[in-house]
Amino acid sequence: MKILKDLYDWVLSWSNSKWGPTFLLLMAIAEASFFPIPPDVLLLGLALGSRKKAFFYSSICLAGSVIGGLLGYGIGTYLWWNENSQFSNLALFFFNIIPGFNEIIFYEIQNRYELWDFWIIFTAGFTPIPYKIITISAGAFNINFIMFFIASIVGRGGRFFLLGFLIWKFGDPIKIFIDKYFNLLAIIFTSLLIGGFIMINYFID
Repeated sequence: MKILKDLYDWVLSWSNSKWGPTFLLLMAIAEASFFPIPPDVLLLGLALGSRKKAFFYSSICLAGSVIGGLLGYGIGTYLWWNENSQFSNLALFFFNIIPGFNEIIFYEIQNRYELWDFWIIFTAGFTPIPYKIITISAGAFNINFIMFFIASIVGRGGRFFLLGFLIWKFGDPIKIFIDKYFNLLAIIFTSLLIGGFIMINYFID
């Protein structure tokens, strides 16, 4: 979609601004609850412009994303249902603006939460699965807050600091690799990690 491409280019343009780090923080907050473009875009642009600050920018991303995650959790907890326990107007608004997010997906996530709450949050934080969907639904389903907070830090921190490390270590040559393969590798790594824990539990039981 052209509108998303234009939005992507606009976000990336902030990497050349002195206000880039501030916008990165605000973007990370927004992306975790409603904004469609991930902060990785601006993180890469800023880190490539100053590799020695790569981990600083990763820290900004993590802080903003966790704050945004808490905002999403609050939306799910306090604003998602109306007095009749039906979807509120705000919930219907989110279904309309977040691509791929609808009532069916929402209830499918609820079923998964009953068994895999920590891993669902971690996976959404580390992989390209829209984190905002998980933050809102976690609040709506009253998932344990401390567990949500820890899983968010681990998942989001793992993603952003890995990106920061790759830029700090390899610079411009790694950008093409990240653009093409990072999300795929994140999914594979997470699948293997979760699969390993499933196998451990299987043999223990």
